[in-house]
Amino acid sequence: MKLSTRCRYGIHAMVDLAQHYGQGPQTLHEIAERQQVPEMFLEQIIGALRREGFVESVRGAQGGYLLKVPPQAVSIGALMRLLDGPILMADCMAEGNTCSRSAQCPSRAVWERLTRYFNDMANSITLKDMLTDCAGQEPAKE
Repeated sequence: MKLSTRCRYGIHAMVDLAQHYGQGPQTLHEIAERQQVPEMFLEQIIGALRREGFVESVRGAQGGYLLKVPPQAVSIGALMRLLDGPILMADCMAEGNTCSRSAQCPSRAVWERLTRYFNDMANSITLKDMLTDCAGQEPAKE
């Protein structure tokens, strides 16, 4: 499994917005510059994040983008699914995408377990956790 550039850039942008949570709108240019992400590509990604309710846009001279919800309410799993689609360990795990051997496939149970484990792990990590990790602190135990 490999994350797309779109997903990585989207998560970088969301971490950036989380770092500036409560500090007012951040311009697309500022986010792109700080995260070293192409501005035109970031504009498409931010649009998707806005449509899903993670990001709010503010118009005007002092406008820009900001997190619509607190950093602790945004899971990395939700962002990954939005930007890359379902998190699956194998193509055969996609709904309706089974092979002729799926009923007796010795690997399918392993792929299911890994998919479940990875999704649970990704869902348990929030933007707040990432900020804590970036600051060199241990994540809070819940």
